Amino acid sequence: MAGAVHLVGSLGLPDSETVFRTLSKHLGALAPRYPDGESGVRSNWVGWQGAVFAEHLAFKPSDPGPTGQIQYVFRSGMDISNLRFEPIGYAEEALKSYAIFKALKEDGTIPSGTRFQVSLPTPTAVISTFVTLANRSVIEPAYSAIMQEELTAILDGIPHEELAIQWDIAIEIIAYAGAIPIHYDDVLTGTIDRVTDLLAGLPDAVIAGIHLCYGDPGHKHIVEPTDLSNCVEFANALSSRSPHHIAYIHVPVPRDRTDDEYFAPLSRLEIGQTQLVLGLVHHTDGEVGTRKRMAMANKYATDYDLATECGFGRRPEYTIGELLDIHRRLLTEQG
Repeated sequence: MAGAVHLVGSLGLPDSETVFRTLSKHLGALAPRYPDGESGVRSNWVGWQGAVFAEHLAFKPSDPGPTGQIQYVFRSGMDISNLRFEPIGYAEEALKSYAIFKALKEDGTIPSGTRFQVSLPTPTAVISTFVTLANRSVIEPAYSAIMQEELTAILDGIPHEELAIQWDIAIEIIAYAGAIPIHYDDVLTGTIDRVTDLLAGLPDAVIAGIHLCYGDPGHKHIVEPTDLSNCVEFANALSSRSPHHIAYIHVPVPRDRTDDEYFAPLSRLEIGQTQLVLGLVHHTDGEVGTRKRMAMANKYATDYDLATECGFGRRPEYTIGELLDIHRRLLTEQG
Protein backbone atom coordinates (compact mmCIF):
# COMPACT_ATOMS: atom_id res chain seq x y z
CA MET A 1 0.00 0.00 0.00
CA ALA A 2 1.43 3.35 -1.04
CA GLY A 3 1.69 6.03 1.64
CA ALA A 4 3.20 9.24 0.27
CA VAL A 5 4.73 10.78 -2.85
CA HIS A 6 8.49 11.03 -3.29
CA LEU A 7 10.03 13.39 -5.84
CA VAL A 8 13.43 12.30 -7.04
CA GLY A 9 14.79 15.74 -7.91
CA SER A 10 14.39 17.33 -11.33
CA LEU A 11 10.96 18.57 -12.46
CA GLY A 12 11.37 20.21 -15.85
CA LEU A 13 9.93 23.59 -14.83
CA PRO A 14 11.59 26.97 -15.44
CA ASP A 15 12.58 27.94 -11.89
CA SER A 16 12.37 26.98 -8.23
CA GLU A 17 9.39 29.16 -7.37
CA THR A 18 7.36 27.62 -10.19
CA VAL A 19 8.35 24.15 -8.94
CA PHE A 20 7.30 24.86 -5.34
CA ARG A 21 3.99 26.42 -6.36
CA THR A 22 3.27 23.55 -8.76
CA LEU A 23 4.01 20.90 -6.14
CA SER A 24 1.84 22.71 -3.61
CA LYS A 25 -1.04 22.94 -6.08
CA HIS A 26 -0.97 19.34 -7.27
CA LEU A 27 0.31 17.44 -4.22
CA GLY A 28 0.18 19.63 -1.13
CA ALA A 29 1.15 17.59 1.92
CA LEU A 30 1.11 14.27 0.02
CA ALA A 31 4.82 14.88 -0.66
CA PRO A 32 6.73 15.30 2.62
CA ARG A 33 9.77 16.75 0.82
CA TYR A 34 9.96 19.30 -2.00
CA PRO A 35 13.06 19.45 -4.24
CA ASP A 36 13.73 22.68 -6.12
CA GLY A 37 13.40 21.00 -9.52
CA GLU A 38 17.05 21.36 -10.63
CA SER A 39 16.18 23.91 -13.30
CA GLY A 40 18.50 25.92 -15.54
CA VAL A 41 22.07 24.65 -15.88
CA ARG A 42 21.29 21.71 -13.56
CA SER A 43 18.59 20.25 -15.82
CA ASN A 44 20.86 17.51 -17.16
CA TRP A 45 21.87 16.07 -13.76
CA VAL A 46 25.69 16.35 -13.46
CA GLY A 47 26.14 17.83 -16.94
CA TRP A 48 26.80 21.31 -15.58
CA GLN A 49 29.83 20.05 -13.64
CA GLY A 50 31.76 19.74 -16.90
CA ALA A 51 32.58 23.44 -16.56
CA VAL A 52 34.39 22.70 -13.28
CA PHE A 53 36.97 20.64 -15.18
CA ALA A 54 36.96 22.72 -18.37
CA GLU A 55 37.90 25.84 -16.41
CA HIS A 56 40.46 24.19 -14.10
CA LEU A 57 44.10 24.75 -15.03
CA ALA A 58 45.05 21.18 -14.12
CA PHE A 59 42.90 19.58 -16.83
CA LYS A 60 42.63 19.38 -20.58
CA PRO A 61 39.94 17.70 -22.69
CA SER A 62 40.39 14.17 -23.94
CA ASP A 63 37.98 11.89 -25.80
CA PRO A 64 34.23 11.95 -25.10
CA GLY A 65 33.05 9.48 -22.49
CA PRO A 66 30.57 6.64 -23.04
CA THR A 67 27.57 9.00 -22.85
CA GLY A 68 29.12 11.52 -25.22
CA GLN A 69 30.29 13.82 -22.45
CA ILE A 70 33.72 15.36 -22.94
CA GLN A 71 36.22 13.81 -20.53
CA TYR A 72 39.35 15.35 -19.03
CA VAL A 73 42.91 14.32 -18.20
CA PHE A 74 45.70 16.02 -16.30
CA ARG A 75 47.86 18.43 -18.28
CA SER A 76 51.42 17.18 -18.53
CA GLY A 77 53.84 18.91 -16.17
CA MET A 78 51.12 20.01 -13.71
CA ASP A 79 51.81 19.60 -10.00
CA ILE A 80 48.68 17.86 -8.74
CA SER A 81 49.96 17.02 -5.27
CA ASN A 82 47.83 19.83 -3.82
CA LEU A 83 44.91 19.61 -6.23
CA ARG A 84 41.80 21.40 -5.06
CA PHE A 85 38.61 22.80 -6.54
CA GLU A 86 36.88 26.11 -6.04
CA PRO A 87 33.17 26.01 -5.04
CA ILE A 88 31.25 23.90 -7.55
CA GLY A 89 27.78 25.43 -7.20
CA TYR A 90 25.64 22.97 -5.29
CA ALA A 91 25.53 25.00 -2.08
CA GLU A 92 24.93 28.27 -3.92
CA GLU A 93 21.97 26.82 -5.80
CA ALA A 94 20.52 25.14 -2.71
CA LEU A 95 20.70 28.28 -0.59
CA LYS A 96 19.06 30.40 -3.30
CA SER A 97 16.24 27.90 -3.64
CA TYR A 98 15.80 27.54 0.10
CA ALA A 99 15.21 31.29 0.45
CA ILE A 100 12.27 30.94 -1.96
CA PHE A 101 11.05 27.78 -0.21
CA LYS A 102 11.18 29.55 3.17
CA ALA A 103 9.17 32.54 1.95
CA LEU A 104 6.50 30.32 0.38
CA LYS A 105 6.30 28.23 3.52
CA GLU A 106 5.89 31.33 5.67
CA ASP A 107 3.00 32.61 3.53
CA GLY A 108 1.25 29.23 3.66
CA THR A 109 1.80 28.17 0.05
CA ILE A 110 3.97 25.21 1.07
CA PRO A 111 2.52 23.00 3.84
CA SER A 112 4.12 23.61 7.22
CA GLY A 113 5.53 20.12 7.69
CA THR A 114 7.29 19.95 4.32
CA ARG A 115 11.08 19.65 4.16
CA PHE A 116 13.39 21.18 1.59
CA GLN A 117 15.12 18.37 -0.34
CA VAL A 118 18.61 18.73 -1.79
CA SER A 119 19.50 15.93 -4.20
CA LEU A 120 23.26 15.51 -4.69
CA PRO A 121 25.28 13.22 -6.96
CA THR A 122 28.02 11.15 -5.43
CA PRO A 123 31.56 12.34 -6.24
CA THR A 124 31.98 9.05 -8.11
CA ALA A 125 29.16 10.03 -10.46
CA VAL A 126 30.78 13.31 -11.43
CA ILE A 127 34.35 12.12 -11.86
CA SER A 128 33.18 9.01 -13.74
CA THR A 129 31.34 11.27 -16.17
CA PHE A 130 34.07 13.84 -16.76
CA VAL A 131 37.44 12.23 -15.99
CA THR A 132 39.19 9.44 -17.88
CA LEU A 133 39.37 6.16 -16.01
CA ALA A 134 43.13 6.30 -15.42
CA ASN A 135 42.87 9.70 -13.68
CA ARG A 136 39.84 9.13 -11.45
CA SER A 137 41.53 7.68 -8.35
CA VAL A 138 43.92 10.63 -8.19
CA ILE A 139 41.15 13.20 -8.58
CA GLU A 140 38.67 11.56 -6.22
CA PRO A 141 40.05 12.94 -2.90
CA ALA A 142 40.01 16.53 -4.16
CA TYR A 143 36.53 16.35 -5.66
CA SER A 144 35.20 14.52 -2.59
CA ALA A 145 36.66 17.30 -0.43
CA ILE A 146 34.91 20.07 -2.35
CA MET A 147 31.63 18.15 -2.29
CA GLN A 148 31.98 17.91 1.49
CA GLU A 149 32.58 21.66 1.64
CA GLU A 150 29.43 22.20 -0.42
CA LEU A 151 27.48 19.94 1.94
CA THR A 152 28.82 21.81 4.97
CA ALA A 153 27.72 25.13 3.47
CA ILE A 154 24.24 23.70 2.89
CA LEU A 155 24.08 22.45 6.48
CA ASP A 156 25.26 25.82 7.77
CA GLY A 157 22.70 27.75 5.74
CA ILE A 158 19.51 25.70 6.14
CA PRO A 159 17.86 24.74 9.45
CA HIS A 160 18.44 21.05 9.99
CA GLU A 161 14.83 20.33 10.90
CA GLU A 162 13.84 21.76 7.51
CA LEU A 163 16.34 19.79 5.44
CA ALA A 164 16.54 16.46 3.61
CA ILE A 165 19.71 15.38 1.79
CA GLN A 166 19.39 12.75 -0.94
CA TRP A 167 22.43 11.02 -2.45
CA ASP A 168 21.92 9.85 -6.02
CA ILE A 169 23.63 6.51 -6.75
CA ALA A 170 23.48 5.79 -10.48
CA ILE A 171 26.93 5.30 -12.00
CA GLU A 172 27.71 2.81 -9.27
CA ILE A 173 24.57 0.73 -9.85
CA ILE A 174 25.23 0.70 -13.59
CA ALA A 175 28.84 -0.37 -12.98
CA TYR A 176 27.68 -3.13 -10.61
CA ALA A 177 25.50 -4.43 -13.45
CA GLY A 178 28.66 -4.67 -15.56
CA ALA A 179 27.73 -1.99 -18.09
CA ILE A 180 30.51 0.55 -17.45
CA PRO A 181 33.95 0.55 -15.78
CA ILE A 182 34.58 2.19 -12.43
CA HIS A 183 37.84 3.12 -10.72
CA TYR A 184 37.65 0.71 -7.76
CA ASP A 185 37.63 -3.07 -7.83
CA ASP A 186 34.79 -4.10 -5.53
CA VAL A 187 31.88 -2.01 -6.77
CA LEU A 188 29.46 -2.85 -3.97
CA THR A 189 31.87 -2.53 -1.03
CA GLY A 190 33.67 0.46 -2.52
CA THR A 191 30.40 2.27 -3.08
CA ILE A 192 29.06 1.53 0.38
CA ASP A 193 32.31 2.79 1.92
CA ARG A 194 32.06 6.06 0.02
CA VAL A 195 28.35 6.67 0.58
CA THR A 196 28.49 5.90 4.29
CA ASP A 197 31.32 8.45 4.56
CA LEU A 198 28.99 11.00 2.95
CA LEU A 199 26.20 10.09 5.36
CA ALA A 200 28.46 10.24 8.40
CA GLY A 201 28.63 14.04 8.39
CA LEU A 202 24.88 14.64 8.60
CA PRO A 203 23.43 15.99 11.86
CA ASP A 204 20.73 13.87 13.46
CA ALA A 205 17.92 16.31 12.59
CA VAL A 206 18.65 16.14 8.85
CA ILE A 207 16.72 13.51 6.91
CA ALA A 208 18.91 11.33 4.67
CA GLY A 209 17.67 9.54 1.56
CA ILE A 210 19.08 7.37 -1.22
CA HIS A 211 18.06 7.26 -4.88
CA LEU A 212 19.20 4.13 -6.74
CA CYS A 213 19.11 4.59 -10.50
CA TYR A 214 19.99 2.91 -13.81
CA GLY A 215 20.12 6.22 -15.69
CA ASP A 216 17.51 8.04 -17.73
CA PRO A 217 18.96 9.36 -21.02
CA GLY A 218 16.11 9.57 -23.51
CA HIS A 219 13.85 7.99 -20.87
CA LYS A 220 15.77 4.72 -21.23
CA HIS A 221 18.02 2.98 -18.74
CA ILE A 222 21.72 2.74 -19.58
CA VAL A 223 21.33 -0.92 -18.70
CA GLU A 224 18.05 -2.64 -17.94
CA PRO A 225 17.80 -4.23 -14.49
CA THR A 226 16.90 -7.90 -14.70
CA ASP A 227 15.12 -7.59 -11.35
CA LEU A 228 15.49 -5.74 -8.04
CA SER A 229 18.34 -7.95 -6.73
CA ASN A 230 21.10 -5.37 -7.16
CA CYS A 231 19.02 -2.63 -5.58
CA VAL A 232 18.18 -4.88 -2.65
CA GLU A 233 21.88 -5.67 -2.15
CA PHE A 234 22.78 -1.98 -2.11
CA ALA A 235 19.84 -1.10 0.13
CA ASN A 236 20.59 -3.81 2.68
CA ALA A 237 24.28 -2.94 2.80
CA LEU A 238 23.64 0.79 3.18
CA SER A 239 21.00 0.26 5.82
CA SER A 240 23.22 -2.03 7.90
CA ARG A 241 26.35 0.13 7.69
CA SER A 242 25.17 3.73 7.60
CA PRO A 243 26.21 5.80 10.63
CA HIS A 244 23.18 8.04 10.02
CA HIS A 245 19.60 6.78 9.83
CA ILE A 246 18.48 6.55 6.20
CA ALA A 247 14.88 7.72 6.07
CA TYR A 248 14.10 6.30 2.63
CA ILE A 249 15.63 4.33 -0.24
CA HIS A 250 14.18 4.73 -3.73
CA VAL A 251 14.42 1.98 -6.37
CA PRO A 252 13.28 1.95 -10.02
CA VAL A 253 10.59 -0.19 -11.66
CA PRO A 254 10.63 -0.32 -15.49
CA ARG A 255 7.35 0.30 -17.26
CA ASP A 256 7.06 -3.21 -18.69
CA ARG A 257 7.76 -5.07 -15.44
CA THR A 258 4.56 -6.34 -13.86
CA ASP A 259 5.99 -9.82 -13.22
CA ASP A 260 6.86 -11.67 -10.04
CA GLU A 261 10.46 -12.11 -11.14
CA TYR A 262 11.21 -8.40 -10.98
CA PHE A 263 9.66 -7.77 -7.55
CA ALA A 264 10.54 -11.07 -5.83
CA PRO A 265 13.94 -9.83 -4.48
CA LEU A 266 11.99 -7.46 -2.23
CA SER A 267 11.35 -10.51 -0.06
CA ARG A 268 15.05 -10.27 0.88
CA LEU A 269 14.91 -6.56 1.73
CA GLU A 270 16.19 -5.82 5.24
CA ILE A 271 16.20 -2.07 5.82
CA GLY A 272 14.54 -1.80 9.22
CA GLN A 273 12.75 1.52 9.75
CA THR A 274 13.91 2.91 6.41
CA GLN A 275 10.99 3.66 4.08
CA LEU A 276 10.99 1.89 0.73
CA VAL A 277 10.14 4.11 -2.25
CA LEU A 278 9.14 2.38 -5.48
CA GLY A 279 9.50 4.15 -8.83
CA LEU A 280 6.27 2.71 -10.17
CA VAL A 281 4.74 5.73 -11.90
CA HIS A 282 5.14 6.18 -15.65
CA HIS A 283 3.42 8.92 -17.60
CA THR A 284 3.22 6.74 -20.72
CA ASP A 285 0.71 4.25 -19.31
CA GLY A 286 -0.53 6.47 -16.48
CA GLU A 287 -2.81 5.21 -13.75
CA VAL A 288 -3.77 1.99 -15.52
CA GLY A 289 -0.22 0.75 -15.93
CA THR A 290 0.90 2.00 -12.53
CA ARG A 291 -1.95 0.19 -10.81
CA LYS A 292 -0.74 -3.05 -12.42
CA ARG A 293 2.76 -2.46 -11.07
CA MET A 294 1.35 -1.51 -7.67
CA ALA A 295 -0.68 -4.72 -7.55
CA MET A 296 2.47 -6.76 -8.02
CA ALA A 297 4.46 -4.61 -5.57
CA ASN A 298 1.76 -5.14 -2.94
CA LYS A 299 2.59 -8.86 -2.94
CA TYR A 300 6.09 -8.13 -1.65
CA ALA A 301 5.88 -4.77 0.16
CA THR A 302 3.14 -3.81 2.59
CA ASP A 303 4.24 -0.18 2.94
CA TYR A 304 6.03 1.97 0.40
CA ASP A 305 6.03 5.49 -1.01
CA LEU A 306 5.25 6.22 -4.63
CA ALA A 307 7.56 7.85 -7.20
CA THR A 308 8.71 7.87 -10.79
CA GLU A 309 11.83 5.90 -11.69
CA CYS A 310 13.97 9.01 -11.98
CA GLY A 311 13.58 12.77 -12.01
CA PHE A 312 11.29 14.06 -14.72
CA GLY A 313 13.18 17.18 -15.64
CA ARG A 314 13.75 16.06 -19.22
CA ARG A 315 10.13 15.63 -20.23
CA PRO A 316 7.81 18.23 -21.84
CA GLU A 317 6.69 20.87 -19.36
CA TYR A 318 3.00 20.41 -20.21
CA THR A 319 3.11 16.84 -18.88
CA ILE A 320 4.36 17.78 -15.40
CA GLY A 321 0.97 18.62 -13.91
CA GLU A 322 -0.52 15.49 -15.45
CA LEU A 323 2.22 13.34 -13.93
CA LEU A 324 1.80 14.88 -10.49
CA ASP A 325 -1.95 14.37 -10.68
CA ILE A 326 -1.41 10.68 -11.44
CA HIS A 327 0.55 10.39 -8.18
CA ARG A 328 -2.18 12.20 -6.25
CA ARG A 329 -5.03 10.09 -7.61
CA LEU A 330 -3.17 6.83 -7.04
CA LEU A 331 -2.69 7.70 -3.38
CA THR A 332 -6.14 9.09 -2.70
CA GLU A 333 -8.10 6.47 -4.65
CA GLN A 334 -6.46 3.27 -3.30
CA GLY A 335 -8.57 0.31 -2.34
